[in-house]
Formats: sequence, structure tokens, C-alpha cells
Amino acid sequence: TEYGIGNGISIIIFGGIVAGYWELIGSGLLVGQQGQFGGLLAYILIAVATIVLIVIFTEAHRRIPVQYARTVYRGDRMYKQSGATHIPLRVNTAGMIPLIFAMSLVMFPGMIASYFAGPATAPNFANTIQNLFNPSAPMPEGMFYWGLYFLLVVGFAFFYTMVMFQQQDLSGTLQRQGGFVPGIRPGKHTSDYFNQVIHRITWAGALFLAIVAIIPFLAREVTNVQVIQLSSMGLLIVVGVTLDTMKQMEAQLTMRRYEGFIK
Repeated sequence: TEYGIGNGISIIIFGGIVAGYWELIGSGLLVGQQGQFGGLLAYILIAVATIVLIVIFTEAHRRIPVQYARTVYRGDRMYKQSGATHIPLRVNTAGMIPLIFAMSLVMFPGMIASYFAGPATAPNFANTIQNLFNPSAPMPEGMFYWGLYFLLVVGFAFFYTMVMFQQQDLSGTLQRQGGFVPGIRPGKHTSDYFNQVIHRITWAGALFLAIVAIIPFLAREVTNVQVIQLSSMGLLIVVGVTLDTMKQMEAQLTMRRYEGFIK
């Protein structure tokens, strides 16, 4: 556009995250020098597979077929319009919001316990809570933290998606515009149908977000590489900003082609 490509704030955040990847590369070289080539290779494969998974689920959507049949009056004449299209429902409607909410909740008990914890060897309740809610804790304490994080992400994904869907009121908007889903009655039946579809695809989106959220824990346990810290939210931001910027560039190039054709 006349102001440039992409969202300015998103590009700045994107640049900050990518700049931090140089530290990850340095840590990877250190791991390679220590002879842990198998663990390093497995870590790289997990990172690549995570990026591919994020791209697939970010672009995935369910198409709901919609037909329009309405009468339009222009002046003293009546026109009948009809046509078929679709409503794309994204599988990952919630985006990163569930991860942010879940991370805030799961970090809170450990932060509060740190103010009351005694020496590391002292067996008290605060130390136990701090160990349970420590993301770097070894097994089995680490399993509790990441398992709770997984469940919170799934719960917040459903909650946020349902709230967003209820605010949009797709069935009411569709009925006012003279559209309908083939085979589904307008009104409450269409609303129930949308709720059913949203509920099904949200399971896929919620499980995707939850799996991506615990990727750092899985990568650490599978590869036994401790010095490399992979950020799930960082990967989501980088992939999301990259895809959004590419779409904007393609749209601008398409507009320029149309302008040249018209001229």
C-alpha cells in the first residue's frame, strides 16, 4: 500500500523474534561441538515439523455452502438474484489467545509460591508448588506443569471460539441477506448447524494449539537437549506474520495487474 507492506507492529515483533533465533543457532552449534549430533538433528526435525503443522492449521478452514435467492427492487423494476458461495470457518479461530491466557494462569501459582519458598532443600508447601509449576522441572514434576498447560489451552480455545462465534451471529446475518445453507432451515436450525460445525472443527484447532504449546517440553524430553529453548508462541507469530505479509503482497500484485490491464 502507500504506507508499505504488512502490519507495522507485527513486523517489529517478527523482527525481534527472528533476531533472537541467532542465539538458538549458536546454542545448536554448541550442542554439535559437544557431540550430540543425534539430539540436534532430532530437534531440527521437530522444529521443521512444528512449522509445517502451524502453516497447515493456520490456513485450514471448513467451507459451508451458501445459496442466495432474493428479490431486489431497483426503481420500478424487480430483479431476482441467485447464486452460490461459501462461508469459510477457520479451524484455528482463536489464534494465539488461548496460549496467552493459559500461560498467564499456569505461571501464577509458581510466581506466588516463590515469595514464600524457603531453601531449595527445605520440604515446605511453597517449595512443592514452585517445583510443580516450574516449566524447566524434570520429570515427573514437569509432566504436571505441561499437562495442566495442555488442558488449559484446550479449554480456552473452546471458550474463546464460542464467544467469538456468538458475537458474529452468522445465522442471523445470513437470513437478513436472503441466504441459506442448502438442506438446512433458516433461523434456529441454521444456528444449531453452525454450532455443531464450529464445535467439531474447534476440537482440531484446540488440540493443534495444545500440541504446539507443549512442543518445547516434548523436544527437550525426546532429544535430551537442554540448552536450546524453542518458543511455541514465537513460531506462531513468525509463521502468522509471514503468511499475512505474503497474502498482502499477492493482493497488491494482483491489483497492479488489473490496473495495467484496464489501462
